[in-house]
Amino acid sequence: MPNIDNLKKYKNIHMIGIGGVSMSGIAEILHNWGFTITGSDLANSETVQILIDKGIKVTIGHNTEDVKNADVVVYSAAIKQDDPEMIEAKKSNIPTIERADFLGELTRCFKDTICISGTHGKTTTTSMISLCFVNALTDPSIQVGAYLKPLKGNYRVGNSEHFIIEACEYVESFLKFSPKAEIILNIDNDHLDYFKTFENIKKAFIKYVKLLPDDGVLVINGDDTNCLELKNDTKAECITYGIQNKEVNYYASNIRFNEEGFAIFDVYYNNQFLDTFELSVPGKHNVSNALACIAICIKYNIDKEIIKSSLLAFTGAHRRFEYKGKIEGKASVYDDYGHHPTEIVATAKSLMNKTYHQSWVVFQPHTYSRTKNLLSDFANALMNFDHVIVLDIYAARETNTYDISSKDLVDKLHSLGKEALYIPDFDECVSYIKSHVQKNDIVLTLGAGTVTNIGTMLIK
Repeated sequence: MPNIDNLKKYKNIHMIGIGGVSMSGIAEILHNWGFTITGSDLANSETVQILIDKGIKVTIGHNTEDVKNADVVVYSAAIKQDDPEMIEAKKSNIPTIERADFLGELTRCFKDTICISGTHGKTTTTSMISLCFVNALTDPSIQVGAYLKPLKGNYRVGNSEHFIIEACEYVESFLKFSPKAEIILNIDNDHLDYFKTFENIKKAFIKYVKLLPDDGVLVINGDDTNCLELKNDTKAECITYGIQNKEVNYYASNIRFNEEGFAIFDVYYNNQFLDTFELSVPGKHNVSNALACIAICIKYNIDKEIIKSSLLAFTGAHRRFEYKGKIEGKASVYDDYGHHPTEIVATAKSLMNKTYHQSWVVFQPHTYSRTKNLLSDFANALMNFDHVIVLDIYAARETNTYDISSKDLVDKLHSLGKEALYIPDFDECVSYIKSHVQKNDIVLTLGAGTVTNIGTMLIK
């Protein structure tokens, strides 16, 4: 059982932004440990409804009374200091803790926190590892960044010392954690609104690796030179994996794809054949994610057959190349969370392994800063699709001080000789696709914002 003594000073915990992916998971873990949880969120959602059904009191809007009765207020990064509940907490001298700091406290309740980080692939890899640990009956606690069907949610409360979590580098929140094991999938140029330069991103990962104890374990992607350099910054055991780089502990070879675009591949451990593995998620990038999973699971003595069957049973996390249905029996609709050029290219390559007539992408850029900084990369990534539709930029946490719009991206595509349409209105976008798609086409809705709603509208 995890040691929760350091949290016992908080009997009543109020959470602002409780409907968020990470916040809701924390809320349910605490609720299961016997803490009294209240929360608020600006909008009702599926996640909020699940919390209410579990007996957690959630207010849509603000509830300063619940703040007054709390021993601590936990808030998500999106909450501003002028939020009415934050003001009430200060007025009533109630301590406030940002989500990542509080999650750091949770990691210290466990002797064995396994953190999965990297710019791309965190949710998928965390999900793969989680299923292997659950199926091996190790009874882990889990927090993952998306709804996972086998967990019927995005978290699991276990009674062992294993805590498997997705560790995000944005605003260096992963530096708040106390990991025993770290998996680093890749280091790419992202979140420049915070980091400003790629050098600063690399520095954050160096600090993160230094959190590992000497008896910890670091699993890194041997195909990523920035990852490989990190082994010099820790005394922990280092395990490497790769597809291109064969000078690693685990490598995949003889990679082939079935008609669904799912990979079958042979894995070698220290140059000895280990076994043949099969996936039920598309794309070569998922072979790399699976290798990271295999490496950590074997380190934890999980039976090879359990790893094989768990990987084969894993059909993807929510919004990761997720099949949504068909448009009037003609075209298949998929939905994906990809919002960085590297992710878009990986998704396009996954698509190319499938059998179809023509591809459509409906892309919603996510944040002004990312669109501005990576405009050319986005345009080049979208060149991989036959038909391109761009929606308005989803602002998320930002205001447009960047003098950028989706029209700039469409203009960039035109300059590269690619037909692309700017259709900001969702209804208009849906009716355009419905009247132009053909039999056996594939339509992909892509982005981290509200673009996911287009898929539902298309298949209605």
